[in-house]
Amino acid sequence: MAEFTGHRAVVTGATRGLGKAISLAFLREGATVIGLYGSNEASAENFLKECSDYGDLLQLHQCDVSNYPAVEQFYAKIEQQYESIDILVNNAGIRRDSVLAMMKEEDWRRVIDVNLTGSYNMAKFAVQLMMKQKYGRIIFMTSPMSHMGFAGQANYSASKAGQIGMMRSLSKETAKRKITVNCVSPGFIATELITDLSSEQLAEYKKMVPMRRFGTPEEVADAVLFLASVKAAYINGAVLDINGGL
Repeated sequence: MAEFTGHRAVVTGATRGLGKAISLAFLREGATVIGLYGSNEASAENFLKECSDYGDLLQLHQCDVSNYPAVEQFYAKIEQQYESIDILVNNAGIRRDSVLAMMKEEDWRRVIDVNLTGSYNMAKFAVQLMMKQKYGRIIFMTSPMSHMGFAGQANYSASKAGQIGMMRSLSKETAKRKITVNCVSPGFIATELITDLSSEQLAEYKKMVPMRRFGTPEEVADAVLFLASVKAAYINGAVLDINGGL
């Protein structure tokens, strides 16, 4: 039997990049994956086609995680269908880079809204469902930028640092109910999130990594699965770095 058979995992940003790799990893291990995506319907349709062999184990919902009423409505539907969930992976995230002095207010707000407020929205209702069964795993996908900071990424770095602070507080609130809350912090991973960078930037970033390569989405997914498993029952309030020694 696959390790996650019978478990229900909600994954945000589920149809591309890290979210896609994480969703596929859960599906291979027998979990039911309830994936959320923002606006890219083409990617969602392609992902459904790729996963046709998994049948009803995969369902996708379009939802802006920064929209509180929309998230509340999503969880109401999930509760009607399943009563509870076992795992939440807060993976949805965006970047809108600019030096702070020139950063548009809308770009600051949108990154904070999706990356940080979206994590709050998703975690709040997940906790309410998990408390019913006194079990759960919540994982925030953060970033080394939470403590390193890069020029031009003040909004992104702030959102990722905020996730860690929220995770550490939440992990203390839910521990007695056997709900663990942790962060996975991927470094430079070969996904579309870095495809807008120039070849010169990519080469410089690769030099920063002691292993001299970017990570793969599958390497990150494996770590997420471990933290989501019953084997990780005593890991709580932690940040797991996956960055090649960055």
